[in-house]
Amino acid sequence: MSPSVSSRIRAAALASAALLLTGALAGCSGSSSGGPEKPHKAAGAPTAASSAPASPAAPDAYRRWGLDKPLAAPPAPPAKKLTDGFTAGATPQVIRRIPTQDKVVFVTFDDGAEKDPEFLRMAADLKVPFTMFLTDDIARAGAGYGYFEKLRALGNGVDNHTLSHPNLRTLSAEAQKREICGQQDALAKRFGGRPALFRPPYGNYNDATLTAAAACGVRAVVLWEATMQINDMRYAQGGGLRSGDIVLAHFRGPQELKGTTMTRMVTNMLRSIQAQGFTVARLEDYL
Repeated sequence: MSPSVSSRIRAAALASAALLLTGALAGCSGSSSGGPEKPHKAAGAPTAASSAPASPAAPDAYRRWGLDKPLAAPPAPPAKKLTDGFTAGATPQVIRRIPTQDKVVFVTFDDGAEKDPEFLRMAADLKVPFTMFLTDDIARAGAGYGYFEKLRALGNGVDNHTLSHPNLRTLSAEAQKREICGQQDALAKRFGGRPALFRPPYGNYNDATLTAAAACGVRAVVLWEATMQINDMRYAQGGGLRSGDIVLAHFRGPQELKGTTMTRMVTNMLRSIQAQGFTVARLEDYL
């Protein structure tokens, strides 16, 4: 084979590999214009890829994002989840904290206002699992649901946070059902299935909320025990994290964080989790 032919073959092989890598990193992108979309796996349920442990972060990726060391790998998830045996239509469990002795906490992000491309890179680099509770009119703005599809393609869960983020306790039972079931329908259209998990805006709910959630196919109402701040966290009980705590965070940007980026805020949170002797596990593996 002549040198010129050999060079052309090597160049074609490299180009093909580059295209495959680009497609893998892009994940499932999509338009938020409301046009026809190809259904995906159920929004809140792990895909075949997400149900397996995430592959390790790239060497030194943690340093790139301001961490002194990588987060420890979480232990193997329990054989039985809290929602195993749930009967359709039954009142959902209200979960603030996962009962476990594992030194793990669970990170959740709400709303969907900030769509920072740097956070996409951070999530891909660090491979720290989290769950997203999305509000439809907030998630659709700007880059739209395509942004969250890319995060979901990394193995992170997508769940329900209502259509328009109202205080549900101020609404009638029927209006609450429209808010919850409406977002179930929107996420099912986008991802191919109704989520099992629901978070009420502001953590406010009543008996009508639970009844509506049950009618909409929700298995658990997820609250929290710790909240992410710009530089650290606040705790519902005591002065630190406990095993099984659910951490509430938000998709927020510099305008709402006094100039701090979302990636810096997440780094601060992860450093605090590490300093307290914990790592992060996937909520869907326990719930």
